[in-house]
Amino acid sequence: MNLEELIATEELCTKYRVEHTFIRNLNDSGLLEIITVEQTEYVHCDSISDFEKLRRLHYDLNINLEGLEAIEHLLGQVKKLQKSNTQLRNRLNLYE
Repeated sequence: MNLEELIATEELCTKYRVEHTFIRNLNDSGLLEIITVEQTEYVHCDSISDFEKLRRLHYDLNINLEGLEAIEHLLGQVKKLQKSNTQLRNRLNLYE
């Protein structure tokens, strides 16, 4: 993994004004992956949009960690259903 694609968690804490425990709790619950390189913790740049969404939900809407987990689970289910729906529509279009 390229170090240029990683953002230090300390930098995230400073930029987004969040506690380091929030990022660690997201990692512990499986909502965000923390990568450790030479005793420094990083988050992959592809995960930043997910992190921003979780931060807004938590700090702006006061949703706790369990609520964030439930929201992520439900959003995952919706995405799976949308994908399945698209596939079924495409198959149906073959017969029309």
